[in-house]
Amino acid sequence: MRSYITSVVAILSICNSYSLTIRQVMKASVTDKLYTFEKSAQIFAEAKTLMPGGVSSPVRAFKSVGGEPIVFDKVKGAYAWDVDGNKYIDYVCTWGPSIVGHANDEVLDSLRETLVKGTSFGAPGPLENVLAKLVIEAVPSVEMVRFTNSGTEACMGMLRLVRAFTGRDAIIKFDGCYHGHADSFLVQAGSGVATLGLPDSPGVPQGATRSTLVATYNDLASVETLLKTTDVAAVILEPVVGNSGFIKPTKEFLVGLRELTTKYGALLVFDEVMTGFRIAYGGAQAHFGITPDVTTMGKVIGGGLPVGAYGGRRDIMQLVAPAGPMYQAGTLSGNPLAMAAGIKTMEILKRPGSYEHLEKITSKLIAGILAAGKEFGHPVCGGSISGMFGFFFTDGPVNNFVDASKSDLKKFAKWHRMMLERGVYLAPSQYEAGFTSLAHTEEDVDRTIAIAREVMSKL
Repeated sequence: MRSYITSVVAILSICNSYSLTIRQVMKASVTDKLYTFEKSAQIFAEAKTLMPGGVSSPVRAFKSVGGEPIVFDKVKGAYAWDVDGNKYIDYVCTWGPSIVGHANDEVLDSLRETLVKGTSFGAPGPLENVLAKLVIEAVPSVEMVRFTNSGTEACMGMLRLVRAFTGRDAIIKFDGCYHGHADSFLVQAGSGVATLGLPDSPGVPQGATRSTLVATYNDLASVETLLKTTDVAAVILEPVVGNSGFIKPTKEFLVGLRELTTKYGALLVFDEVMTGFRIAYGGAQAHFGITPDVTTMGKVIGGGLPVGAYGGRRDIMQLVAPAGPMYQAGTLSGNPLAMAAGIKTMEILKRPGSYEHLEKITSKLIAGILAAGKEFGHPVCGGSISGMFGFFFTDGPVNNFVDASKSDLKKFAKWHRMMLERGVYLAPSQYEAGFTSLAHTEEDVDRTIAIAREVMSKL
């Protein structure tokens, strides 16, 4: 004990001598020992014999960043632990849903209370009404909503709906925007498709994509060219791109899309599976002040459980069965566990200061990462909105997927592995946005920036 006390005194003396704060000392010593991943490697080796690529979703396989994925053991708050016992500051947040932090105590209490009543009804339940009212109250475009089990399923229902309402088949999507793995959307889809280097996907018949037109994000002229020559049912986009990395729209682009779709009789659809309740309580449409006709949602509204939804104007939604003839169904849709988790999550998000906290820590994080990159001579650009961020190893600016593809992917892969070895878990693809949560602290951000400086100095 005496030697321990002597050591502490010596350390404090050094700190005083050099006018260092305790936080600076933590920065200096934060990466003394790099993580190893023996147990993760063993489990993943077995997983590859049981599941295609060893994963249940492709981007988890770390194909674009090299090495093998870590295997999670548990999560709590802003942190994740792998099976080797390594602790990480997590900026993936289960790809967005964990906006109030992993395993939030209030959400868990709500789930326990609901769980004893049953995991699924396959019948109407009161919690569906509660969550539906919260969504309708918050999202400007939504007058009625249909719950599903995933964002992909929500986008599939939305696609059928816009075609049924307009009587038109063609849709316009944007290069690098991802709307789930339905056949019609796997055309220049960004995200996992780009990560794996697939042209789109084998097994998608030509007929499924014949009516899918592709425009360039942030380029109104490319959209109007298509609208002039084709009767289009809907223009569909991520209002902030998260599946080509983080790419902001210009306000002029969103305003122009609203005007063009109205002019040519097409519907405007915001895919807010990622941005909904993340960049603002009412989603990107509330943030930018642009109201689409139809909106798809997911992730945050399920509080970490499987969920999706699509909603819009009442006259459009009344076409959905059983109110109308456009059929869509789901055994587990509106299940009480997802509804309960979503309700509690949205209740927490409505509390004063929630989005101010997300904006503060996320803007500080991305500013620190970009400053570190520039300090050590790396071409970098990036940005953030509220609890969503991203950056690229290129001078930029990045306004669309073509710009994003100029990023140095080899450098990103090396950056990702080195950050991982030092306790920071980031999305394992240059073409994915990052996320923060209410559980992340300024200390977490300071630690991350310190590690980022160290890594940038070694790239």
